Amino acid sequence: MTTPDPADGPLQTTGIPAGPGGVMTTEVGVITGDLTLRTVWDGCQALFTVQYDGADEWYTVEGSPVPAPTAAVADAAHRAMTAAVRRGGAATVADVGR
Repeated sequence: MTTPDPADGPLQTTGIPAGPGGVMTTEVGVITGDLTLRTVWDGCQALFTVQYDGADEWYTVEGSPVPAPTAAVADAAHRAMTAAVRRGGAATVADVGR
């Protein structure tokens, strides 16, 4: 299986069940439920946004964007943020790497 390259467009993971306490966003506070995480890499940083599965609105994850000097760093950050969403606890980018 080939891992998508963040340089080719946003990384997106759908159907993530947010753990208890959900994800903290800058716009609306905590969101919970089944979420989609999108990571947009611009060559220097990664911006994390989440939405309720099937919704139109995207919300910025608290603490985003984060430095990501390479596509590999952006991919690893996306995977780590996906795990943080699953853990919940009002997850923010500060929870990446835990």
